[in-house]
Amino acid sequence: MEAGGLADSLLSGACVLFTLGMFSTGLSDLKHMRMTRSVDSVQFLPFLTTDVNNLSWLSYGALKGNWTLIVVNAVGAVLQTLYILVYLHYCHRKAKVIRTKSTQRLSFSLTIATLLTSASWTLYGFRLKDPYIVVPNLPGILTSFIRFWLFWKYPQERDRNYRLLQT
Repeated sequence: MEAGGLADSLLSGACVLFTLGMFSTGLSDLKHMRMTRSVDSVQFLPFLTTDVNNLSWLSYGALKGNWTLIVVNAVGAVLQTLYILVYLHYCHRKAKVIRTKSTQRLSFSLTIATLLTSASWTLYGFRLKDPYIVVPNLPGILTSFIRFWLFWKYPQERDRNYRLLQT
């Protein structure tokens, strides 16, 4: 196997691994919603935007015949749809959340996963010389660094309700 082929395979594998890891971060939210029978500390928008994103990338992967894109985004679309359905099931009990200068409601693990995923897909796009893969992943890198800054500026406070999410 030539060096470029090995590098491409390793990078493709990293994209799959990091992306599936990112998608699985929603499992803790799913567990929390089922245990508390509420969505009081779970945000809906990330599930929705990721699902739309997965469906878009799945279409692009199908057009290109790229199995890395197809497999990852098919799994992602199924998981995100599951998260949305569970959220909608429990959302009628949603409590109002007061906006504070606190990162308590942000997911640190999702931030790390998003950075690794976006960075690996960006590198993958560079290797394929495909700007349609590179450009959409750059905001994920930028927003991850913004969230890291927010975690630094507004450290998470521990309370009884939030400990459920950290397990």
